[in-house]
Amino acid sequence: MGVVILLVMAAGVALMLTRKLPTAFALALLAVAIAFLAGAPFTGKNSVLDTVLQEGAPALAATMIAIILGSWLGKLLDETGIAGTLVRKIVEFGGDRPTVVALGVLAVSALVGTVTGSAPAAMLAGIIGIPAMIAVGVPKVTAAGTVLMGIAVGIPFELPLWQFFSTALELPIPTVRGFMVKLFPFALAAALAFVLVETRRRGTEHAWSLKAVDSPGSSGAKPRSRRAELGDAPWYALLAPAVPLVLALGFELAIIPSLLAGVLYALVTTTRPGRMNKRLLRTLYGGFEVAAPPLVLFISIGILLAAVKLPGAVDALEPLVKAVSPHNPVVFVLVFTLLVPLCLYRGPLNVFGLGAGIAGVLIATGIYPAVAVLGMATSYNQVFGVADPTSTQTVWSAQYAGVSPQQVMVRTLPYVWAVALGGLCVTAATYL
Repeated sequence: MGVVILLVMAAGVALMLTRKLPTAFALALLAVAIAFLAGAPFTGKNSVLDTVLQEGAPALAATMIAIILGSWLGKLLDETGIAGTLVRKIVEFGGDRPTVVALGVLAVSALVGTVTGSAPAAMLAGIIGIPAMIAVGVPKVTAAGTVLMGIAVGIPFELPLWQFFSTALELPIPTVRGFMVKLFPFALAAALAFVLVETRRRGTEHAWSLKAVDSPGSSGAKPRSRRAELGDAPWYALLAPAVPLVLALGFELAIIPSLLAGVLYALVTTTRPGRMNKRLLRTLYGGFEVAAPPLVLFISIGILLAAVKLPGAVDALEPLVKAVSPHNPVVFVLVFTLLVPLCLYRGPLNVFGLGAGIAGVLIATGIYPAVAVLGMATSYNQVFGVADPTSTQTVWSAQYAGVSPQQVMVRTLPYVWAVALGGLCVTAATYL
């Protein structure tokens, strides 16, 4: 029966790769199929309806709340001009020096990447940052890759991601935080190497294919100040993206209160009291729109995790998974480093797809300790978040820069592959 379950999983991957079904729907159908194959009853204990669907759907509720709050804060950073101001200040400082401008956009991308992931983070940093980089001669593919590599630097400190791995892998937040801190230097080194190598190796390309963004004060009326013209946020408001991170990392405050503190700080430092109510509601509703796709995905991931943890599924899969899972640390690193491409194109090791189910199987069967699975999943996520041509942030950044997602993948993959190698080495040395 274990072989049949693996074949069903392969069919699920095929449905996602060929886009016959959206990922969320494919994962939910896959979960129900696995439950029936594992001999789960229709209702009752360890059943399809009560365990897989009823208990699985809200299993990642804490993660979903964190996603909503992160999206809310992201909308505030956009509407209040905090993100745009950060990018403009960096561009002004860099002047006509391509490498300096690119490093500045990289830093801003990393900062917003700690708040929210996916396309919203790319847009916050890239709407101004990508045209600015191209304008000073940074090649288009490098400009798009710089934003993505910057977001990858912020991913280890993305609080909703901490909550996701904590809930999905049943690990305490301090454990997740501890590994993410170890992963951060690899992400930072790879991002800096990307900017320094690619901007110098490719030289400058003074080509322009993007429409300039009109400033708010360009309608004919004379602006009262530079801030009114450009929409600059006050300098103290620029600390808003760092507030949740400082509270969660420095003071070890819980994730949801940390994100709420960031929302309130961004609001109070940029909005007059009489306008707070409308801005709160408007950005909250906008945050729900941004958060809707990942929320649906996390519901399906919770359902899939519940299915693969059923006793019948564990008994069927344990001998097969044990037979192919390396335990020697060196072999572990070699094998899983070679398998890095399987997290691309919504492949089977993508943690926001079937990879979540595979992680659940590895833990439920006792093949690897949960913290080792955490190391694998987070290492692969660094690759997916940058180089996957099907991820929303990669598609948006590439298209906005005027290149294809595949071009960005080819240019960035060697760097993020090295990040995954570093994470897997830390995992093997520490937890195996």
